[in-house]
Amino acid sequence: MTEHIEVAIVGAGFAGLGMAIALRRAGRQSFVILERAASVGGTWRDNTYPGVACDVPSHLYGFATHPNPEWSGLYATGAEIHRYLERVADTEDLGDRLRLRTALLAARWDAAASRWHLDTGSGALTADALVLACGRLTEPSIPEIPGLEGFTGPIFHSARWDHSADIAGSRVAVIGTGASAVQLLPRLAETAAHVTLFQRTPAWIVPRGERGYDAAERERFAAHPEELAALRAALYVEGEARYASRSGDAAASAGAREVALAHLANQVPDPALRAALSPDYVFGCKRVLLSDDFYPAVASPAVTLEPSALVAVDGDRLVAASGTRHTADALVLATGFVSQRQPYAELVTGERGQTLAEHWSGGMTSFASTVVSDFPNMFVLDGPNASLGHNSSVLMLEEQAAYTVRALAQRAATPGGVLRVHPDAEADYTAEIARAARTTPWLTGGCRNWYVDRGRLTLLWPGTVDAFRARLARADGSEFTTTPARTGGEDRRSA
Repeated sequence: MTEHIEVAIVGAGFAGLGMAIALRRAGRQSFVILERAASVGGTWRDNTYPGVACDVPSHLYGFATHPNPEWSGLYATGAEIHRYLERVADTEDLGDRLRLRTALLAARWDAAASRWHLDTGSGALTADALVLACGRLTEPSIPEIPGLEGFTGPIFHSARWDHSADIAGSRVAVIGTGASAVQLLPRLAETAAHVTLFQRTPAWIVPRGERGYDAAERERFAAHPEELAALRAALYVEGEARYASRSGDAAASAGAREVALAHLANQVPDPALRAALSPDYVFGCKRVLLSDDFYPAVASPAVTLEPSALVAVDGDRLVAASGTRHTADALVLATGFVSQRQPYAELVTGERGQTLAEHWSGGMTSFASTVVSDFPNMFVLDGPNASLGHNSSVLMLEEQAAYTVRALAQRAATPGGVLRVHPDAEADYTAEIARAARTTPWLTGGCRNWYVDRGRLTLLWPGTVDAFRARLARADGSEFTTTPARTGGEDRRSA
């Protein structure tokens, strides 16, 4: 028989677990979490490269309902965060709701029955509402480079680290200088015979200021939760203050730029190397990185910086755009993720028979960064304009989950129990985002970044967390219409 539940959540990372927590707090028990992997954790389960860690302070990078006094330091390691999410799932007693090793193969809206049909390959499942909590850093981006498939040694993406490959003492090439590369390069430099780093575009890097929490501090956090709450509040305020420098405020950007340039000058004495590592675009245009050990590693004899992109591979020979050839025994692709075109979007078919990927063919759009017209009773967490470049993304997910719970409560009073986003609401919200982003460095800063798709800001929220919280609070339900999209005619806003 077909199993039916109220809410199907796809993904068991921060977004999926956060949604489950919000549903539980609202007294909703009819839900399942579909997870294709063997454990919860999302990107913190998948990314196990050397040096993997968060660049948001650990006491802010967690659920408000699950403070963790045991973080080892100011910035948590990837393994710590994975264990934290497993502990949250256990504490929330989500075991019977978790469907591990269960991938979403297809989701289709059934207008006649007003529900979602889900294909997981292990039995039929229907749901009144669908929550896509699949994340944006899940599918590695593999560059199209002639000869790449013929490389003679181990080759893998940083997000699919091959721990069986013995690359210690080998000549290793790293492609990319983004967030993952900045973390893994210093560790590779310690064990490899030599590392060649291919840099297409240098990053703005500021000091990380890493520090550990000793046993006494952790004991105090555990004994005095009010002290831990005060620390989280202070970290939140610091994060919100960073928005100005990331978004183009002249004074704040200039100050942050000087900090980054001083950091580079202090750690890289060679002027030619320093020039190669200096960005030529506006501060904040690309993701600002945090590191205390990347520059010293690049400046050491263990690393050669190739200040151009990898354009071809010939056996173990790597050809750079500069024409220089390098030899490597192993190749690490630190080339980011398919973030602008979400892979899960191809699996979801809405009310008009159109896939979510087709709806987003011109770039992702939504209302409240969470709901999409022509896809009734569907919610997307960490999707369009829900990412941040200055503060903890978990804060955004919690706000989206709260909005989803409010919408589900409204669904009970809606004719037919169907929430259909008015197309005008989605269009107005998209225009609102465009106006806010128009003069920001993400669009005008002279760089190519993964926040922008076809000239429009589609991933980042162009504001503070406070502003996002206020914007979702203003959503009063009028974004939903009572008229099915397939019937045509005048749409009517719900009361």
